[in-house]
Amino acid sequence: MRRMKWLALFLVLVFAARVEAATDERSRGAQAAKALTTITGVAISPLLGVGAVGAWDYFHTPDSKKNDLSWYQHPLFWFPALLLAGAVAFKDAAGAAIPTGWKKPLDAAETVESKISGLVATGAFAPMVASIFSHSGLTAHGLNVLGFATIDLSPLLNILTIPFAMAAFFVVWLVGHVITVLIMISPFGPVDAALKGLRTSLIGLLTVVHLINPWFGALLSALVIIIAYFIAGWSFRVMVFGSVFSWDFFTRRRKRFKPAPNANWMFTARKVESAPIRSYGKLIKTDDGKLTFEYRPWLVFAKRTVTLPAGQYAIGRGLVYPTIMTIDGAKEKAVLSLPPRYRKHEEEVGQIYGIRDIRDVGILKGFKAIWRWFSGGEPSPAPAAA
Repeated sequence: MRRMKWLALFLVLVFAARVEAATDERSRGAQAAKALTTITGVAISPLLGVGAVGAWDYFHTPDSKKNDLSWYQHPLFWFPALLLAGAVAFKDAAGAAIPTGWKKPLDAAETVESKISGLVATGAFAPMVASIFSHSGLTAHGLNVLGFATIDLSPLLNILTIPFAMAAFFVVWLVGHVITVLIMISPFGPVDAALKGLRTSLIGLLTVVHLINPWFGALLSALVIIIAYFIAGWSFRVMVFGSVFSWDFFTRRRKRFKPAPNANWMFTARKVESAPIRSYGKLIKTDDGKLTFEYRPWLVFAKRTVTLPAGQYAIGRGLVYPTIMTIDGAKEKAVLSLPPRYRKHEEEVGQIYGIRDIRDVGILKGFKAIWRWFSGGEPSPAPAAA
């Protein structure tokens, strides 16, 4: 795994060197720098990015050549894309005034949109932009800078250009998509606004830096790609988390779902031994009463098993999804997050794993307390600590 990371870093440096080495071919070099910055910026927010790039190219293309434009440069694509991006921006701007019960479905819809637009852009848009490198004539310059002037690796690098561009686009998109997922699961409006502001600021910074100096824009883009690569594992786990949650939410799966007798899918809410946070796997109760968590890194590698620490456990009923948490006096610490399909099935899950303490948590706890107050009832006593 470490060798693969160093290989990826080497390819990034080759990629950047090919751009930087083109000081004597400014026109083609500027195109390459623009391509790298465009791929990075669009990956952060695919729908807005592809729509904006398409509109820009359309209005800067002479009428006589508009018939030769690519699909994303036609108004039939970029106009609806920008309208949808504007609707998302309006939802975000009005987030503080929208009730949580209404805003979260819209956030989940944005999560689905981000996945679809990301896949489309990765498979179609990124290769088209990256093809600029294949025709930019920068390969030899990049090799000279890296000391490989005597080795003709140009054909190999040209072949790797588009796959590398797609991979770079994907890892950056993962990071941008994580922000969308975090907004979906965050119960706080100010946090949502801060996350959106962070993503928008990064897109704006890339755009401004590129307009000032294309080479600095390419260098900043390469830095973003490197950082995105090293957090790709965490980003992938959060992407899976968002995919499962949005699917359960939109399909209302809990209406036709029954928990399995002893192997239910859930996510780690924190690091559990070797299992990183947001790992997706099955919780199993062994014959000796221990709770074990089985998962596969990246969903496809060899299965791993970790044992949950001993202690008092409780199941928390949340507004959107349940949790399994440890209880230490008055402290509640989430260990596992169950997908929304398990909502309203907390008692069944408790019976399966021998957890008798079922309690309301988070916003749901507050809503119920307010309702009891309005209805004239007394607040229910908190569960006794062990």
